[in-house]
Amino acid sequence: MPSRKYIDQAKQEFEKAFTHLHNEYSKLQVGRANPSMVEGMLVDVYGSSQPMKSIATITVPDPKTLQIQPWDKSNVAPIEKAIRESDLGLNPVNNGHAIMLNIPPLTEERRRDLAKIVKKLAEEAKISVRNARQTGHTRFKELEASGKITEDDKYGAEKRLQEIVDEYNKKIDDAEKAKEESVMTI
Repeated sequence: MPSRKYIDQAKQEFEKAFTHLHNEYSKLQVGRANPSMVEGMLVDVYGSSQPMKSIATITVPDPKTLQIQPWDKSNVAPIEKAIRESDLGLNPVNNGHAIMLNIPPLTEERRRDLAKIVKKLAEEAKISVRNARQTGHTRFKELEASGKITEDDKYGAEKRLQEIVDEYNKKIDDAEKAKEESVMTI
């Protein structure tokens, strides 16, 4: 059935939206040290921008500290500069061979701000899902107009697509709720 291909494509788009949401959530600072906060950060070294994880080892010596140890000691200063210029709001401590990041406890105001960001990211993921669904609906109409599927087939395909949309919206809602609880827990 030709509509199956479009349902599968839409499902791949839904999965991409959910994966992106999960990746964005992992980058949020929630008062605990997490290597994903910095591992994708770009650092200007060797004449180009490199992701932090490709030039350094990122460890968590304790729940409130990140240690970034570059494989090449000459990269300590560029790493420090990249962290200072980032929007993390963290103050790197350079001990000459590694960078230490102390993660401060979150204030109540910052927790509320993070909860708003969590909701915004979830809504963006739902918008991506809706856009992929709309693309699927458009393709089903095109198939019907060209005579490749019947009107009943189109409605059946739309129903199957909507069931998958509902499944992904629930996954997004569950992820949002879990992350919001994580952010608001002291």
